[in-house]
Amino acid sequence: MALLFKLKSLRLGYSILSSTFASKTKRFVVGDRKPSNFSLQIQLLCRHFTSEISANQHNFTVTYLINSCGLSPKAAISASKKVELQTPERADSVLALVRNHGLSEAQLSKFVRLHPEVLLADPEQTLLPKLRFFISLGISKEDLAKTLAFCPQILSRSLEKEILPDYNFLRSLIPENKVVSVLKGRSWFFFEGHSKNVVPNIDLLRQLGMPQSCINLLLAHYTNVLLLKHERFGLVVGKVKEMGFNLEKATSVSALRVLCGRHKSVWNRSWELYGRWGWSDDDILSAFRRYPQCMIHSEKKVTEVMDLLVNNMGWPSRKIAQYPVVLSLSLKRRLIPRCSVVKVLFLKGVIDENLHLGSVLRPVEKHFLEKFVTAYLKEIPQLLNVYQGKVEFQDV
Repeated sequence: MALLFKLKSLRLGYSILSSTFASKTKRFVVGDRKPSNFSLQIQLLCRHFTSEISANQHNFTVTYLINSCGLSPKAAISASKKVELQTPERADSVLALVRNHGLSEAQLSKFVRLHPEVLLADPEQTLLPKLRFFISLGISKEDLAKTLAFCPQILSRSLEKEILPDYNFLRSLIPENKVVSVLKGRSWFFFEGHSKNVVPNIDLLRQLGMPQSCINLLLAHYTNVLLLKHERFGLVVGKVKEMGFNLEKATSVSALRVLCGRHKSVWNRSWELYGRWGWSDDDILSAFRRYPQCMIHSEKKVTEVMDLLVNNMGWPSRKIAQYPVVLSLSLKRRLIPRCSVVKVLFLKGVIDENLHLGSVLRPVEKHFLEKFVTAYLKEIPQLLNVYQGKVEFQDV
């Protein structure tokens, strides 16, 4: 009501002002302050009225983001700096569209929080064609929803000028199912595009002798590596070569991933951790060359594996540096069951305690069971139960 009254007053003021100027123009003389004062009042009223409209629009946007999109008040205020809603109709249509394409309420909230501008997009003309294109590639609604929640900015790119060219570029290098995996797991490629950094980075790798099979591995699984700025990418590639990696081997791809994707602090933390377990600098570098991912495992995982293999099983710590891939194996599904069986065999004196850990942990399950379980069942009937976790090795 207050706004309506002010609006009526504003209109009345303009009417009076217009009438006054029309009928009494000749009566105004220089120095007459009444027209000036009246004009100032009108200007102030206009300014106040405009600011109230702006404030109400802002309040509506924040309220909408909270009630319809599930944002927290803090997130809604932050998002409202990027988008201002005049009415709810278009935003409602956008939300309905993405809900129909599989987004849960939690995903929808993240989708809007990361890219609130999407609420202003034309759902039929702008968004729907892109969604239909992604679905035509064979992406399930579930995977599409995950992609949109992770990288909603992909919908801000032009289908014809950006998304399709990026897709065709990838399709020319890797199989279509791998292109889909890039979209599902590394959708930033479709947001960043390929021309700025990916093409020059690939050209550099080719010049240095990396085969297409390794480049395809990067594209399909570690696309973010190729999105690095070209100058930094060149420095990382140089570092990989200095550390003794052969760019013709797949391990160089893993090394690029590790050195490109992690901060120096993570590298330093891993270096110090392995040092505490008795590895020399040469041991650490040797382990990195064999299995680059050893430098990005969590401290908790490394500590648990080393404690099991070194403290419980008695294998020398530096032996693990010679076979670092064991750090990637599941404790629950592989390491503990196998170590429990071998511990029983050690205690019973039926196998040599100098057994190489690779012969225990490397074989597939079938071969391990044949060599270490089935072969000793007559002597130790409970051995299979030990492997399955039904009996503790101390109880055999």
